[in-house]
Amino acid sequence: MTRSPKVAVVGSANVDLTTFSDAFPRPGETIFGQKFDLGFGGKGANQAVAARLCGAEVMMVARVGNDLFGSATIKNFDSYGIDTRHVRILDGVSSGVAPIFVESNGQNRIIVVKGANDLLKPADVDAAADDLRAVDTIVLQFEIPIETVHYTLRFARSHGIRCILNPAPAQPVSVSELSAADYFIPNESEAETITGMRVQSADDALRCAVSLLRQGLRTVILTLGEKGSLIATNAGSELIPPFAVNAKDTTGAGDAFIGSLSVFLAEGLPEKEALRRANLYAALSTTRVGTQKSFSSRSEFESEWRARSN
Repeated sequence: MTRSPKVAVVGSANVDLTTFSDAFPRPGETIFGQKFDLGFGGKGANQAVAARLCGAEVMMVARVGNDLFGSATIKNFDSYGIDTRHVRILDGVSSGVAPIFVESNGQNRIIVVKGANDLLKPADVDAAADDLRAVDTIVLQFEIPIETVHYTLRFARSHGIRCILNPAPAQPVSVSELSAADYFIPNESEAETITGMRVQSADDALRCAVSLLRQGLRTVILTLGEKGSLIATNAGSELIPPFAVNAKDTTGAGDAFIGSLSVFLAEGLPEKEALRRANLYAALSTTRVGTQKSFSSRSEFESEWRARSN
């Protein structure tokens, strides 16, 4: 591909508010925390950033609130060069936020408020239709209304646009209604929630993938963490091996995988090579702390890819 691939993410944008403390306060009690971190997140936003860092032209279709976090989220997208023409600010609703409380032993409690993410509607997809028709790949997740997911899948299919669906966070769904997706990519726990089948080994993953295929999906990819990833179609399956790294923080690794894969596929790479590359890109993200700030640039990735391909 001589031009940069074009990727659109129709999805969520959150702000993560992380407080670190030795203990949680009792009801009515006020205590001092040790550290606070504000970071930009949301699965859609994370995947958009990963795709952009991998070299794609990226457009985000999202909704944020008319508050400090909304304008900051748009500014963060702009800093990466992500097209924000279809990121709209809504009055009367908060931006998506995730207050996270972390004890010194690593135990955490998280409250996610979807806010404006829950107001991204099919009409908003129609409003972006002219620009969406020009992209190579559309990426979706489950942090927006399921009706919008269904609508966008049908839009992509009707216009011959590759569509990647990451069913996260998992929820009970009719798998047959998601069959317009070209790639259905859950992790182990998400696959368990959707199918009710245990996924604790490669054999379990294969049985789960076959079950999903029988419900109408065309290509199922299960991300298996340190065990790599499994791709399955009606023509067969293959386990794509992982890359060994010194992992420090696995937060956001799944989003790194999805975002990078969208680019590698749009560049025309064979599926198995695209998956191997996405495995490495995701693994590299675990060697740094954080989410978006843990993602590698394309030059950093290519240097590591060359070193590991010899």
